[in-house]
Amino acid sequence: MFITFEGPEGSGKSSQVTLLSAFLQQQGFAVVATREPGGTLVGDEIRACLHDVRHRSMTAVAEMLLYSASRAQLVHEVIRPALAQGRIVLCDRFADSTIAYQGYGRGLDLADLRRITRLATGDLRPDLTFLLDIDVERGLARRTAGGVEMNRLDLEQVNFHRRVRQGYHELAAAEPARWVLIDADRPVEVVQAEIREIVAGRLRNVMRKA
Repeated sequence: MFITFEGPEGSGKSSQVTLLSAFLQQQGFAVVATREPGGTLVGDEIRACLHDVRHRSMTAVAEMLLYSASRAQLVHEVIRPALAQGRIVLCDRFADSTIAYQGYGRGLDLADLRRITRLATGDLRPDLTFLLDIDVERGLARRTAGGVEMNRLDLEQVNFHRRVRQGYHELAAAEPARWVLIDADRPVEVVQAEIREIVAGRLRNVMRKA
């Protein structure tokens, strides 16, 4: 099973991936947890470039192609091999981030983005995607208060982040069977409990069909 976590900045995706990974391993499942951009040697170097605040002049197209390059490497090197071995793969962001950030946020053509994404992923799609939703200002404030180093995207105008959030909502509405909307503006353990319940239900369904 391939599970992805999406959402605006400060929604707590990384924390939820870490907690869910530990829980599933305690239940006896083989789990691979990874992230975008990054997750490979190539991807981590691309991540450093993308997040570097010195690169404020990076064009939207260059940004999108770098994210896609990191994704292509991650799918080839980590995700597909893990799925082939029967492991559960948890990914902090995946292809939907490109549609939300570079499409809705930056204004790049959505059809073009989907074609490039299909090429980068080999048309790999998640089985389940959690949208950890939070008010934009609240999420950015969380980032600042948490002492997390701000990256290049964090420094974008609030309206950019609002467009991204709206994009996520439109993506979720278009594929309700895959997406699950989670209110992320709650205590971490409350959010995690809801996520665990949903994942457990999906896994039971998979096992019944096997």
